[in-house]
Amino acid sequence: MKFPRKHSLEEISKLLNLKFIGSKDFPIFGINEIHVVEEGDIVFVDHPKYYDKALNSNATVILINKKVECPKGKALLISKDPFSDFNKLTLHFNSFKPSNLPIAESAIIGTDTIIQPNVFIGNNVKIGNNCLIHPNVTIYDNCIIGNNVTIHSGSILGADAFYYKKRETGYDKLISGGTVEIKDNVDIGALCTIDRGVSGITTIHKGTKLDNQVQVGHDTIIGENCLIASQSGIAGCVIIEDEVTIWGQVGTNSGITIGKGAVILGQTGVTKSVKGGKTYFGTPVEESRKKLKEMAEIRQIIKMQKN
Repeated sequence: MKFPRKHSLEEISKLLNLKFIGSKDFPIFGINEIHVVEEGDIVFVDHPKYYDKALNSNATVILINKKVECPKGKALLISKDPFSDFNKLTLHFNSFKPSNLPIAESAIIGTDTIIQPNVFIGNNVKIGNNCLIHPNVTIYDNCIIGNNVTIHSGSILGADAFYYKKRETGYDKLISGGTVEIKDNVDIGALCTIDRGVSGITTIHKGTKLDNQVQVGHDTIIGENCLIASQSGIAGCVIIEDEVTIWGQVGTNSGITIGKGAVILGQTGVTKSVKGGKTYFGTPVEESRKKLKEMAEIRQIIKMQKN
């Protein structure tokens, strides 16, 4: 998530009422999570397990809950609760803006695009040319939709990320400040849900087709010309490369990569990253031929024991 303008480290420290280590003039352009952070961004870390990853990331500023040696060329913001302070930044720079119109005045809709009844289109949404948006679709603020996109009834684009921190008092929500981008020639079935990024962009690239009732988690990137069948659930921060086929009722873990041209057979649990160009099956996921061979061998063993 980028800020409307450049800010200095000193400005951000005053906004959060935090001490900092580094040059007060350090330029800051936005905030991001660790997997999408860029130079000029703030990243937060509040667990020792991830200190090194954050400190060695592309982030310019690390919002951290411990005084550590500051890496060369970076700066630190010292916080008792980086999670909450990250939320403060999201709320300050990207606060919720209500809309009382079915189609917000700030939305931009291209030529020859058809919007059916009972569609809600939020603030600053951009929709390209020759799109078809069927009834009862909801498109949250700041979503970007390309040309020749079809979205079927009841689908929701841009709902918040499912991201919580467990505390003694319950669960604290990490506030979503990202968005969704749908590229050209994408078809989205009925009752699909595509969550926006926490700070980045959940992206579906051109030519990809989603069946009905598909869930796409926050900050996930789906490549070109993929097919994803009904009732599949893609977790957050997943990378699905080009020309992947995912059959019905597949579920994935977060943070994994599915390689180009892979085929995931129905009801598979993709528990780890898998290479492209192969077919996979089962939970935990394995190459289908290997999995089916193992199942046949187990049946043979059982048959022999009975005899």
